[in-house]
Amino acid sequence: MNFKNLREYLAWLYYQYLLITGIYVLEPWEKSIFNSILFSVITMVIYTSYVFVPIHVRLALEFFSGIFGGQPESTMALMN
Repeated sequence: MNFKNLREYLAWLYYQYLLITGIYVLEPWEKSIFNSILFSVITMVIYTSYVFVPIHVRLALEFFSGIFGGQPESTMALMN
């Protein structure tokens, strides 16, 4: 893929973004505010997912392993 096709594809994606969100009718300063807020929200969601999702997955696995027959760690330590 050459750079001209890549540039055209990225321009097409940006045009689709403008059409889908409806910001093509906004003034330039309104577009920049909208894009800044959208970027901030997406960044916060990604960061929060990176920080908190592994903790909740671990807690869910511990919970369900206890329900479906897993033994608590204290029982395992006593058996050894």
